[in-house]
Amino acid sequence: MVATVVQAREVAGDEALARAIASIGQRLGDRLTVNATVREQHANILTWLPNQPPDAVAFALSTEEVAEIVRICAEHRVPVIPFGTGTSLEGHVNAPKGGICIDLSRMDAVIAVHPEDLDCTVQAGVTRKRLNEHLRDSGLFFPIDPGADASLGGMAATRASGTNAVRYGTMRDNVISLTAVMADGTIVRTTRRARKTSAGYDLTRLLVGSEGTLGIITELTLRLQGIPPAVAAGVCPFGSVEDACQTVIATIQSGIPVARIELLDEDAIRATNLYSKLDLPVRPTLFVEFHGTEAGVAEQVALFGDIAAEFGGGPFSSATRAEDRSRLWQARHDAYWAGRGLRPGAEGLSTDVCVPISRLADCVAETRADIKSLGLVTTIVGHAGDGNFHVLVLVDRNSVAEMAATETFLERLAIRAIDMDGTCTGEHGVGQGKMKYLARELGAGLEVMRSIKRALDPDGILNPGKVVALS
Repeated sequence: MVATVVQAREVAGDEALARAIASIGQRLGDRLTVNATVREQHANILTWLPNQPPDAVAFALSTEEVAEIVRICAEHRVPVIPFGTGTSLEGHVNAPKGGICIDLSRMDAVIAVHPEDLDCTVQAGVTRKRLNEHLRDSGLFFPIDPGADASLGGMAATRASGTNAVRYGTMRDNVISLTAVMADGTIVRTTRRARKTSAGYDLTRLLVGSEGTLGIITELTLRLQGIPPAVAAGVCPFGSVEDACQTVIATIQSGIPVARIELLDEDAIRATNLYSKLDLPVRPTLFVEFHGTEAGVAEQVALFGDIAAEFGGGPFSSATRAEDRSRLWQARHDAYWAGRGLRPGAEGLSTDVCVPISRLADCVAETRADIKSLGLVTTIVGHAGDGNFHVLVLVDRNSVAEMAATETFLERLAIRAIDMDGTCTGEHGVGQGKMKYLARELGAGLEVMRSIKRALDPDGILNPGKVVALS
């Protein structure tokens, strides 16, 4: 047994925690560890929030095992923090009150695929890439693509979306049913596989986006899509970010069923050229993709090209070869790492907001003016088709002035989006980083959320210190 009572007390000096770790260790053996490096790896690693590691990490293999761990933790009132792949950006996997991290990455079985029903059931640790590799020969695919190869359980917990959301929706729209472990260790299945139901409260939607604070997702039934017979992708540069945003608005309002429409400002393009070895014009640019029949895709490409030209965009170049499309979208997914290359040694802070599509151009323009006035180095990329954009701030953490300017910028950006009837986060989630904006955004709804949290997790052991504060 890796974690003895003595080791546990050395970790935290808490007898209840020591008993919980010892009890879990008896069941898991070497799948429980108190190793300091492993614990740090299971805390926040991708943002500037402090690393707050758990007291131990448990590697679970089944829903029943997760339930047993949670029951032990509930008995001793020890916090539980679920972990998928660690790609979240708002401190979701930090352990501010210590406790046990349950790593679900080894729960990676594709349980069933039902091609005739266009759905599948998977364990929470399956990643989106692995699922699509499994589905490759079936003619089906799972469309939600947040960029990182995140676990599907984590994607549901954070209500992830990504580049395909403008056509296929977010995780909220693509999760049919969940199996979850509640705060007392009870195993709950939220609904059956039927495409719609009016039977009771919508527990699926309650847990999707709850960030591990109401239950731990262990299995998911997901909607699948048929692989389109024809796909075309392309890039179109513009004279200004505002012209690019106006093109996005006009494209969506025209009813063109664009699958992806992504915005990169000139700084993001400069970084992408360097990192991905491309030679795109260093101007604000839209990356687009269209799905459908060959005739339908050709029509969509032509219509988009006409709209882009009206706003001074071009030349618009498109590609249908799979390797060309893959290179283009890999470059888009690598935008975070590319951006960090613009200022080696600087810390990269990624944040996002989302506004109604009609306010996108205004929000981006005001944000860019704010960036200039504060003297910050940034890149802007966005899932522009649904009004969602991301800002990567490159900041020297040793500079008091830069840190102050960055904090000022983050607050102004969140408030700007909320005041435009948008949200402080379109897809990153709340975690620790954006809790302070919820009162302004949700008003009295925040107290309703607290009531739900208290009802489902009265001892506050599920991912404490995230989404809503109870004290």
